[in-house]
Amino acid sequence: MMMKMTRRGLGAAALALAALVSAPAPSVAKDLAKLTFIQEWPVPDGFWIPWILGSKKGFYAEEGIEIEIVTPPTVADTMKFLGTGRAQVAFTTSMDIIFAREQQAPVVAIARYGRGNNWGILSPEGKPLKIADLKGKTIGIYNDAWTKAQLSMMLADGGMTLDDVQTVAAADDTVPLLLQSKVDAITGITNAEGTGMMTAGNQKAEFLAATAHGVPNTPIFMLAANETWLKENPDVAKAFLRATRKGIDYAVANPDEAIAAFAELYSKAYDGKFIDQQWKDTIPLFGSIGPDLMVNDEADWTALLTALKKFEVVKDLQAPSAYYTNDYLAK
Repeated sequence: MMMKMTRRGLGAAALALAALVSAPAPSVAKDLAKLTFIQEWPVPDGFWIPWILGSKKGFYAEEGIEIEIVTPPTVADTMKFLGTGRAQVAFTTSMDIIFAREQQAPVVAIARYGRGNNWGILSPEGKPLKIADLKGKTIGIYNDAWTKAQLSMMLADGGMTLDDVQTVAAADDTVPLLLQSKVDAITGITNAEGTGMMTAGNQKAEFLAATAHGVPNTPIFMLAANETWLKENPDVAKAFLRATRKGIDYAVANPDEAIAAFAELYSKAYDGKFIDQQWKDTIPLFGSIGPDLMVNDEADWTALLTALKKFEVVKDLQAPSAYYTNDYLAK
């Protein structure tokens, strides 16, 4: 999974604070079902805005849920919390679910967040790149299997391999590498690295979309759940997704109120300029706010798994239906 900038660089104090913060719900009755919702990163993230706002507006309480929004100690802990039942639901990525299931963790995607893969290669404003232009270029990357696999797929579409480019691995943020002209381009997503280029570099980065060059269009982010808990609490799972859908709808329709709710909760671990732009960059990724907004598409998962097998990213792959379910979404 790719890293994302600015929210990653808030410092140790912010990390410590974020690990302790959970979203407050309006006054709730004792009979509400308690739900622990683990996040994908240990620093407050603008992607969380729908459930931060939904908690404040009482959408979860209305559905009979007292939700605790928890940040993990490290990025590796999200699936650990979910797989062991310390959290019942999670905001995570499709790849994290696949890797976790390879380790036989009882986790499954229950809804998608966004409609596609907005990962690609970013270059400075005014310097667009085509696939053929990448030969011999220096590219800032994150040192994870999926980043390298996606880059390999893109290069293969242009008749190249990773040997045809020089890669520079960033510890936690590729954007400074590009802004300081240490690389010709970077890998990332439009609402993280792209957002960072706008807020830190005051420029709209050129974007070479991976999906236009052989990379599957499977959504990057997912809502996931512990399978054991799901079987025992189907009605709570459905209620959680209904409330989350309300949060997405409201946050998209009322972006200023949504951003303000996030700022109120995470004021001491918060880069206002970045989060504001990040949510505005995220809204278009939901596309049409229709009935299928959160529905997982089997064709997307099939394409992703086929690519992973071809590029030998994961050894033990299961059928697409093993990784997701739409059974808990409103019909």
